Amino acid sequence: MTSNLTDTRTGRSSGSGRTDGGLAVAAVAAAPTGLDLAGLTSATDAGAPGGRAFPPGFVLGAATAAYQIEGAARVDGRTPSIWDTFSHTPGAVVDGDTGDVACDHHARFEQDVELMARLGLQSYRFSTSWGRVCPDGGPVNARGLDFYDRLVDSLVEHDVAPWLTLYHWDLPQALEDRGGWTSRESAERFVEYALAVHDRLGDRVSTWTTLNEPWCSAFLGYTAGVHAPGRTSPADGLAAAHHLLLGHGLAVRALRERDPSLSLGLTLNFTVADPVDPTDPRDLDAVRRVDGQMNRIFAEPVLLGRYPADVLDDVRGLGLEHHILDADLEVISTPIDVLGVNYYNGEAVGHTEPEVLVDGQADPGRPTRSPFPAAEAAYRHPRGLPVTAMDWEIQPDGLTRLLTRLHTDYVADYARGCGRGRAVRMSVTENGAAFDDEADATGFVDDTRRVAYLRAHLGAVLDAVDAGVPVHGFFYWSLLDNFEWAWGYAKRFGIVRVDYETQVRTPKASALDYARIIATRRLPAGDEQP
Repeated sequence: MTSNLTDTRTGRSSGSGRTDGGLAVAAVAAAPTGLDLAGLTSATDAGAPGGRAFPPGFVLGAATAAYQIEGAARVDGRTPSIWDTFSHTPGAVVDGDTGDVACDHHARFEQDVELMARLGLQSYRFSTSWGRVCPDGGPVNARGLDFYDRLVDSLVEHDVAPWLTLYHWDLPQALEDRGGWTSRESAERFVEYALAVHDRLGDRVSTWTTLNEPWCSAFLGYTAGVHAPGRTSPADGLAAAHHLLLGHGLAVRALRERDPSLSLGLTLNFTVADPVDPTDPRDLDAVRRVDGQMNRIFAEPVLLGRYPADVLDDVRGLGLEHHILDADLEVISTPIDVLGVNYYNGEAVGHTEPEVLVDGQADPGRPTRSPFPAAEAAYRHPRGLPVTAMDWEIQPDGLTRLLTRLHTDYVADYARGCGRGRAVRMSVTENGAAFDDEADATGFVDDTRRVAYLRAHLGAVLDAVDAGVPVHGFFYWSLLDNFEWAWGYAKRFGIVRVDYETQVRTPKASALDYARIIATRRLPAGDEQP
C-alpha cells in the first residue's frame, strides 16, 4: 500500500472557482459578515463505480484539540495550562510559537462547523479545555462552558455528531504547581472537571473520551521533556502514567453513575514495533520494552486489570509500585464502551544506535531524553519507507496489524473479562500526516501525498474489517492545520489549510477527496485519480 505514496505535484492553479472531481474549492474566510461556502458544492454525485464500500454504520469524521485550535487564551476566565507555560518558555517550542491565538476557533467555531457540514463529516472529535471550564482546576466557570454549549449546539444543528475528549494534554498550571500528574490530587480534580462538563453537555453528547494519548502526557511530558510540563524524570513519567489511568477510571465510574446511557472510553496511541534483526535476542528485547512501555502499560491495566509483569520488572526501582494502591487497578479497569486507537506509524527497533537518529521529535534546543523509562538500548532504525514531514515512516499495513492484534489480544474477549458483560467498540480516533504543503496564489494546496496517505490508511482499516475485526469509525487528524505542540506552526496536518496571518480556511485536495469518500461511502480504487 505504500508504493503509490510518492511526492507528486500537479502545479495546477486557478481562481476560487476551481473544481476538482465535482467539488468546487472555496477559500473559507471568517469575517464579521459571515462565511461564504457557496463554492463548496455537494459531493453526493461524485465518484465512479468500483472501489470498496464502508460497512453500514461506519463513522467517518475528523478531530482537533482545544489548545491546538481555540486560541482565546485569556478570554472568559480561562487560566493557563501547562502548555501555555511551556510554549512561553524560551527553547521549548520551535520558533517560539504559542497557542495564544492558534486557529482562533473560539471566535470562529460557527464557520468551522459549517465547513465540517459542507465536507460531510459525520462526527467531530474535539476536546474541552480544563482551564476554561474549571480555571486553575477549581470551581466551575460558567462562561467557559458557554463556549462549548454553543459549539455542541452548532454541531447538532448541522447533523455532525459531537465526540468529546475531556483531556488532551492541557492540565491547569495551578495543578502542575502542586505536583501535576505525579500527584493523586490531579486524578481527583479530573473527576470534578468531567462531571462539570457533563452537567452542561451530557444531554447532547453521547460519546465521551476521558484521556487522549496518556503515553504522550506521561512520557513525553514528564520523562522526555519534549512536551509540557517539560520534566525529564523516568520516575515522574511512571507516576504520571498511573495517575492518568486512575483519573480515567474514576471519571468513567462517576460519569456512568451519573448517566448509564453514555458511551465512555479513552484513546491510546500505539506503535507497531518490529525487530531490526528478528534473530537477535537483543533486538527482540528492545522491541519487547518499547511495546511494553508504550502499548501494554496503558492497554492492559484498562482492558485486563493488571500491569504487564515484564514492564513492572523493567521499571522496578523507579517508584511505580509505590503509587499503585489497593483497588487502583479495579478502578482503572472500570468497564468502557469505546477504545480509541491512534496510529501514525510503526517502527523498526534495534539495540544499536543507527548512524542517523530517527525520533520524529522537535529539537528547539532544550535538554531532553528518551521517553521510555527503562529502554536505554532501544533505537528506531530507518527502513527505507516513504516518510512524512515529521520523519515518520508511512506504513499503512501496520494499522491493519495493530487493529487485528488489539481485537485478538483484548477486544474479542473483553466482555467476558474486565468488561464484565460490556463489550468494547474500536474506532481509529486519529490518523494523519504532515507534509510540506505548497499553497498556490488562492491558498489551495494540491496535497497529493496526503490524499494517498489517507486512502491507504482507510484501505488498511478495511483490510482489518475484511479479516473480521469490527472497527466502527475513522477520524482524520486533523481537520485544520494547527499548533503542533513542540513543533509550533512548522508542521501542517490539516485537510483544511489555515493561513495563520488572515485565519482564512481553504480546503485542500485531501479535504475534497475525503468529502467524496464520505458522500459515496466508498474508498476509490487504487488507480482512481482524486
